[in-house]
Amino acid sequence: MKLTELSKKPTLVKLVIDREDLVEKYGEELEFHVYDRQPIHVFSKIAASSKSDDLTDYLTLLQDTVLDENGNPVMTEESLLPLDLLTECMKLIGTHLGK
Repeated sequence: MKLTELSKKPTLVKLVIDREDLVEKYGEELEFHVYDRQPIHVFSKIAASSKSDDLTDYLTLLQDTVLDENGNPVMTEESLLPLDLLTECMKLIGTHLGK
């Protein structure tokens, strides 16, 4: 098999935050999207974020990967998600991309 056969354009995948306590807190399941394939620099950021104490690295990574259904970032410099949702997003992204 040739590698070109495995090379594809990234597509958006829906991830659902359905953890019981978060559904109870926010009133419903929450969804966001992530690309199913990420550039190597994003994987490097994911690996580095678990070892970094710099919250800026963590937020930058999430701004790059937590997307709406059109592929646009959910968070900007002016708008951030609550910490419990940020943490759950990171967990779901790591689980999904690690498969």
